[in-house]
Amino acid sequence: MQEPEENETPVHEEHGLLDKVSGFGQRVIGEIETIGGALTGDPNTAAEGEFNLEVGKIREELEDEHVGSEGDTPE
Repeated sequence: MQEPEENETPVHEEHGLLDKVSGFGQRVIGEIETIGGALTGDPNTAAEGEFNLEVGKIREELEDEHVGSEGDTPE
């Protein structure tokens, strides 16, 4: 009888460049949407861009706090 394979999920995941890109990427998308909304005169697109900018900033702050609370040094 074969034993079931264990799910090999890491207990502790390293937070590196990929996590930083997520917040940064959202900020870039927000900037593009804000500019696009201003150029086309679409207030909904501009507002969504501003929202994405704020969310990107918050994600970066949370990621920095999370890395700092673990005692790790950011790479």
